[in-house]
Amino acid sequence: MITKITVDGFKSLADFEIELGQVNVLIGANGSGKTNILEAIGVLGAAASGRVDGRRLPERGVRLSGAGRYQSRLAEVPTLTTITMKAEWESGGKSAAYEVALEPPANGNVWRYAEERGSANGQPILDRAGAPNGALDPDAGWAALKRVELGQESAARELLLWLDGYAIWAPNTPTLRGIVQDPQQRHPLGLSGGGLADAVRHVESMSWEDAEPGEDYVADALSDALGLTDWALGLGADERSESLISPDVPSGRLVVTFLDRFMAEGSRKLPAYECSEGALYVLAAAALAVSSPPPSLLAIDDFDHALNPRLARALVECFCEWVTKPAWGRPGRQVLITTHNPLILDGLDLTDDRIRLFAVDRTSKGRTVARRVVVDQKLMEKSEGEWPLSRLWVRGEIGGMPRV
Repeated sequence: MITKITVDGFKSLADFEIELGQVNVLIGANGSGKTNILEAIGVLGAAASGRVDGRRLPERGVRLSGAGRYQSRLAEVPTLTTITMKAEWESGGKSAAYEVALEPPANGNVWRYAEERGSANGQPILDRAGAPNGALDPDAGWAALKRVELGQESAARELLLWLDGYAIWAPNTPTLRGIVQDPQQRHPLGLSGGGLADAVRHVESMSWEDAEPGEDYVADALSDALGLTDWALGLGADERSESLISPDVPSGRLVVTFLDRFMAEGSRKLPAYECSEGALYVLAAAALAVSSPPPSLLAIDDFDHALNPRLARALVECFCEWVTKPAWGRPGRQVLITTHNPLILDGLDLTDDRIRLFAVDRTSKGRTVARRVVVDQKLMEKSEGEWPLSRLWVRGEIGGMPRV
């Protein structure tokens, strides 16, 4: 698992670092830099894949900026010519690190590699500075090629694979309904949710014939998702037909469907186009949590999108269990989440070190900082033993609030 990310010189991130758990929730004011954190990891992931340019960044959910807009332009922080990023990894007693210094494009859309280093268990496996001048293409990453030489058990290989697969997911209602095409059709459901019907059919088809009762985490997650949609008896993905959706409504070949418990027999099946947006978002979260092969490292921006506050709290509680609960056949997964909904915090078990909450703020000089919120005696005293985290946040007791 990636244990630490450091960034220097990217947008509002100057000398920034964050120590990650398995589920990481970022709270903060609008404009505090939460999305900048997610996007910095996206740039690092593109670097690990071998190329950073105007095609690969949107594929990871990173917004494209104009020339000179990626570097920190804070008035009281020196502007650097390069952006430095590093990821550190630990798993099973093994460790790895990948670090890169990149020059964003002044013209064109290709970033250049100024420095690039990788290590495994403290031993260097690549160092761009040690290559003869002119031996390496500055537009191409060396780590992506080096990965081919690393063994299956190499922690460095695992780190590079996790970074390469990273993306920022931000499902929205029109795309989840299937009436707007998803511009980034990435497994399992597209970055905006346009492949939800295919993802539902894929997850439903996942079977674990050797699983003992209670160990089929896929079936458990779908059951949980259905339980969060209190009006639904069942769900699925059906072939589009005029009986389900009007021919005047644009949609794909497959349509997400729910069975409404309150409707009469024969009229219970509802297509995504007519369904609650909250139900579709719950399904999208479940698909991201349990699909296989998994996006091992992923971010979900605006996790509480379109959700009733109590549903948001229940969903994040289920989502943390889907991601962290040990189960037979479960692929590893690490998640970063941003939210503005206070009740999300009440669904987090912060006594579990794998689940971490970070308050993101801007300093007096404009730098983004992320401070981990720990449930300790000091916090308990602030809460007087009875206030939930949501109330402490709204009261401004844990940071991550606008100065208004």
